[in-house]
Amino acid sequence: MRIKAEDTFAIVIDYQEKILPAMSGQEELLRKSQILLGGLKALEVPMILTTQYAKGLGNNIPVITDAMGVTEAIDKNTFSVYDNESVRQAIPHGKKNVILCGIEAHICVLQSLMDLQAAGYQTILVADCVASRSDRDLAFAYERAKQEGAIITSAEAILYELAGSSKHPAFKTISALVK
Repeated sequence: MRIKAEDTFAIVIDYQEKILPAMSGQEELLRKSQILLGGLKALEVPMILTTQYAKGLGNNIPVITDAMGVTEAIDKNTFSVYDNESVRQAIPHGKKNVILCGIEAHICVLQSLMDLQAAGYQTILVADCVASRSDRDLAFAYERAKQEGAIITSAEAILYELAGSSKHPAFKTISALVK
């Protein structure tokens, strides 16, 4: 199944200032996430940004909000974004694919993935744009996501798939981002 931009939206989960420092591989996570989010913005893929209890865990970091071009996040206290009514209302109509990125992979991202999958969405987990505190938890999150029916891919792969060809207007932007 080819993933098309017009059928797709993204949920960007909890890249928050007080959680991020504890993530394994955070520099690579942020580098790849900037590429993904900048590319999705160029492709005009709608994005929803969340925070987990922002009062205690802080806001999303500027490098993420700048890449997205979005600063306002939907605050939640549920682990799954889909358990939050405001997030469900923000989901664009007519889209069947949802790209997921963020932290922590084995908690909020995975529970969101499972609920979105159960609700009929095809979930796409961008493996180089998720992280956990431990690499072991991250590995288990990938395995469970596969068992749940998610498509697992990389930032670069999904961006070029969504663009479809070098003739897409966003191709040059994406190409510059991945270099």
